Amino acid sequence: MALVPTLKTWLLVVPALALLGVVGYRAGDRVLHADQVASHLDEPQAGSAPTAVPAEARQLARRLLGSERGTAVASGLPLDLRADIEGDTDLFAYAQRLQLQAANGNAEAGWMVSRVYDYCAMYAMDPGGYQLDNTLLTGMGMSASAPMVAARERVSRRCAGFVSSDHLGRPLILAQRLQSAKAGNLAAEASLFAEGQPLETGPGYRRGLVERVMESRDPEAYMALAPGMGQRASGDNAMSGLVAGDQFSELAWRLAACELGMACGPDSVLMNNFCANGGICSQDGGQDFATFVYDAAVSRQGAGKMNVLVEELVKQRNGR
Repeated sequence: MALVPTLKTWLLVVPALALLGVVGYRAGDRVLHADQVASHLDEPQAGSAPTAVPAEARQLARRLLGSERGTAVASGLPLDLRADIEGDTDLFAYAQRLQLQAANGNAEAGWMVSRVYDYCAMYAMDPGGYQLDNTLLTGMGMSASAPMVAARERVSRRCAGFVSSDHLGRPLILAQRLQSAKAGNLAAEASLFAEGQPLETGPGYRRGLVERVMESRDPEAYMALAPGMGQRASGDNAMSGLVAGDQFSELAWRLAACELGMACGPDSVLMNNFCANGGICSQDGGQDFATFVYDAAVSRQGAGKMNVLVEELVKQRNGR
């Protein structure tokens, strides 16, 4: 699930993005500057393995991690494998448990471990550098930096344990999702489509996938598909008559996922990931995703259109 936004229009409403021009994410050649932010948001939020890390950052990373990672794996997973990605779960330990299940052919576990990798990738590229950037942001004293620092610190806490040698980059995430999709996980299949790596390329497959997602009522599949249903779907005849092809469409799929049960509250992974890894932060810490969208990304005139699109995507739930 590519949770970091692809919509460049969001740049107009989020002053925190300017901070990304000051803070250099220590991820090899993926250092971001203000004039690169827009194109960065259109890329998957995981990169290749980082280059050499400065000694100071390595030392800080060791202090942050406290001690070497243990090899013990806690037993058991909840019946709902998705539940533990929210809250204050230790995501490194959670991913270890999921990996065991995925290795035994559990497609849902494979999908969820890919979500953990996606969420933690920016931190894992350089844990020490990530914390140094947080310190720099805090020292700037800008009001727009406060929510971003809070979101990034939550990522640091939840992802502690991952290090650069884990290579939580796009290749690993895509490989994990490919394995899960081939094993039958619809959300993973939808994510591959949205990332431009579909299992098949024909128009019949593309339309069929969208219809299968709608029939499934699976909020994770809706959210995973969303980036592929915005501007990227413009001009695709296979999407004729579907909610697709413009910025409203992508947001509508995301909002529909929330309507169908995706965790979209103020403290959700969704909101945290937008802010920490995309720089798209609400200045009101109490806003859920839907409130934030209507407040910051949709004009008053466009709200009615958005409501119609969302209703079209969720109405099957009520018996269509």
